[in-house]
Amino acid sequence: MAGPNQVLNKTFKAGAAIDIHKIVMFDSADDTVIHATAVTDLPFGISLGAAAALGDRLDVAVIGIGEVKLGGTVNRGDYVVSGAAGVGMPGTASTAKQRAVGIAMAYGVSGDIIPVLICPSQFDLA
Repeated sequence: MAGPNQVLNKTFKAGAAIDIHKIVMFDSADDTVIHATAVTDLPFGISLGAAAALGDRLDVAVIGIGEVKLGGTVNRGDYVVSGAAGVGMPGTASTAKQRAVGIAMAYGVSGDIIPVLICPSQFDLA
């Protein structure tokens, strides 16, 4: 299985506790991130390094291949959207626009950590 290969990492401030291998989005304050928690959130990267507490600095992979912890079954090639607490989930057929952090590069089930090509995008599988 392909591993991580981050091309660009950026350091942000945690707007809440953030775990490693989670999908993140911008918080309301500049230079601050939180877990993305819904398919309609605007994810842009994947948390790296150790878990961060509120106010801590953390690195986020924003370009390249990052590793995401899954909250459900994802197939290679699926769009990866965010579920509760920033876990990766497959994009599904829906009338709502969904926003993906990227594309799964491997198959995995809930609890697995898989490589994801980071390419934030909006899609509709309906």
